[in-house]
Amino acid sequence: MQPYRSILFVPGHRPKWVAKAIAAGADCVVLDLEDSVPAAEKEAARATVAESIGRVRETNSEVGLFVRVNPLATRLTGADLEAVVVPGLTGIFAPKIEQATDVLRYDALLDHFELRNGVDGLEYIVPVETVKAIQNCREVASASPRVGAMIGPSAEHADIAREVGYEWTPEGQETLYLRSRVLLACREAGIHALTGLWEDLENLDGLREFAVRGRQLGFRGMIAIHPTHVDTVNEVFSPSQEDLAFYRGLAEAYEKAEAEGVGALRYRGLHIDKAHYDKAIQWLDRAETILRKGER
Repeated sequence: MQPYRSILFVPGHRPKWVAKAIAAGADCVVLDLEDSVPAAEKEAARATVAESIGRVRETNSEVGLFVRVNPLATRLTGADLEAVVVPGLTGIFAPKIEQATDVLRYDALLDHFELRNGVDGLEYIVPVETVKAIQNCREVASASPRVGAMIGPSAEHADIAREVGYEWTPEGQETLYLRSRVLLACREAGIHALTGLWEDLENLDGLREFAVRGRQLGFRGMIAIHPTHVDTVNEVFSPSQEDLAFYRGLAEAYEKAEAEGVGALRYRGLHIDKAHYDKAIQWLDRAETILRKGER
């Protein structure tokens, strides 16, 4: 999966909002058919979402386009997928997955509709929304090659808060264990680790602090629910010029020392060896991908 920094939600039945989401600079947009769409409008919203995907792709081939379908238990998932698995779709935001077999059920549906509708290579973003999902996140992360990202839960009012019963704080200590389990599952499976959303729409300082703490923990992107949050999220999860200079210098210093037969050296007052070099190369690879995306 692409290293999306910002994943912005848009109600699927609000096509005019899609252009605003793209204009906000989100790396990825999720067109929602689940919670933000009233029951009476879900059927019409499917066609609207399919039309939105085609319209975006006429002018933008780079932004990630995912659709959050209704959960398997609603028995609406198949009809959702039948309508929205169209050329230009990047993947499915798959809600209420709790175990590996849920992923395989999604796979069976996607295999069918990809083949029928002439689409391939779709991925999943998987939110972790229940206690059972937390317990099984390791198995879910590696259940299918389609699983490209998982989200460490952090919401103040969403499903996971109700299920766990925590009392939300801006510092996020009450979700640290939950998010850490998801983060480690992502790292083991080699998929993109996303941190959950910040719900206070007007508190951009709080958003920044929360995003920085997520990045420090190891997450590499974040869910956003309003276009005004995108710039802050993108900035926090983008490489800074200072970090670029540090890691490029570290890599160059190590390569020079290695060529001279030296395996450990001092760099900017730090002891470094091959482990530090390997981290620098991995960090630079991800940074270059993000920078190329920002140049488009």
